[in-house]
Amino acid sequence: MLTSVLAGFGLGLSLIIAIGAQNLFVLRQGLRREHVLVVAAICAASDALLIALGVSGVGLVLQAVPWLVDVVRWAGAAFLVVYGLLAARRAWRGSDHGLDASGGADSAPAPGRTRPGITTRTRLLPVVLTCLALTWLNPHVYLDTVFLLGTVASTHGDQRWLFASGAMAASVVWFFGLALGARYLGRWLSTPRAWRILDAVIAVVMIGLGVSLILPR
Repeated sequence: MLTSVLAGFGLGLSLIIAIGAQNLFVLRQGLRREHVLVVAAICAASDALLIALGVSGVGLVLQAVPWLVDVVRWAGAAFLVVYGLLAARRAWRGSDHGLDASGGADSAPAPGRTRPGITTRTRLLPVVLTCLALTWLNPHVYLDTVFLLGTVASTHGDQRWLFASGAMAASVVWFFGLALGARYLGRWLSTPRAWRILDAVIAVVMIGLGVSLILPR
């Protein structure tokens, strides 16, 4: 019983720990300290749903309609490229979203002082929609979570749902750990220049991932 749970936890963690579009978005929101718990919850809940679909055998249905994966692939590629271009524009122009190392996005400035940190806060709806798009328009999430995890879970027989619970727990630990732990990196991202560098990295990764989705294999 415990072996299946740990196996699911280990495989689930290994699949989501790599740097990707979703992880970079969670990291960025964690650094900005904006809607952190909501973003982590969406990512973890989405993973749990996808894992459940894979274990229940929905992956076999998706294999029967390969064109659906192609639709997701092209939509995801377009979204990632556009998101990357927006990040590139932020990196080029700069934007007022540095962090005050002493207090972060939500701290109030001292009387008589202008806080050099974040002066604007992104509304919840755009953040939620972006998080959902980065999660559900990524074809790799279906290949890894639905197909791979579903296939491996089936080898555990009657304990496949214990395996699935371990993989779901890995998602919860990772996304909440990344989102809440990112705040400790704020001291290194307390200047607009540091954020421009981060946005440049995000732009390169997002555009690279988007292009890789449509390149011939």
